[in-house]
Amino acid sequence: MKDYELYSELKIPKSSYIILRLDGRSFHTLADKINLEKPYDKNFLNLMIDVSEDILKEFSPSFIYTFSDEINILLKEIPFNQRLEKIDSIVASFTSSSFTLNYNKYFNKELYKPIAFDCRVILLNSNEILDYFKWRQDEAWINCINSHGISYLKSKFSPKKANEKIKGLKSSDIHEMLFKEGINLNNVDNWKKRGVALYKRKKKIEGFNKKENKNTTSYRNYIYKDFDLPIFSDNFFNKFIQSD
Repeated sequence: MKDYELYSELKIPKSSYIILRLDGRSFHTLADKINLEKPYDKNFLNLMIDVSEDILKEFSPSFIYTFSDEINILLKEIPFNQRLEKIDSIVASFTSSSFTLNYNKYFNKELYKPIAFDCRVILLNSNEILDYFKWRQDEAWINCINSHGISYLKSKFSPKKANEKIKGLKSSDIHEMLFKEGINLNNVDNWKKRGVALYKRKKKIEGFNKKENKNTTSYRNYIYKDFDLPIFSDNFFNKFIQSD
């Protein structure tokens, strides 16, 4: 019967970088059910950061980037003997479990149904990684514009009318509409415009060696949560990408 397990031995090439992109299933409905603050909910952000931190500790990726209900994971070392089905299923289920376990730290309302994330695998060469993350960061900016736009319109009109008014508007149109109302999106928090990244940094540890009677210096990795990301560039990503 093992022969009927389609794709169970499908493997990702060793030489590839991979990115795993995780998306929450039906999270628009979840946002309504638990009454997330609009246009952004800081508790939800912190929940997604906790989930990202759990992923970083479990799978040791080079870099994680998150905004809205999306998590992007950059991996050089490919887990589970490169087996695609294993990667897809385990990372998605781990993320869903982490979300559920961390949820009650930030929200009192019970989840209305089990939470699920989907996971897709993107194969990239090192010179394509920046383009990928720039694409996702551009999406975070569009999400920022649209979130503020619909939030503003719903403060003035019924939800139905607000949705009608924003339909078909370009990002530049929404930006201009908000600017005329005194809302300058260039001034909102960076994490709203550009997302949040998690990665490891080294910190200096000063100590004293009693046996050798001298001061010592060592360095230890810690997880850094970057709320003030620049616009992604080669200079920013060089430290996360090994030369091939």
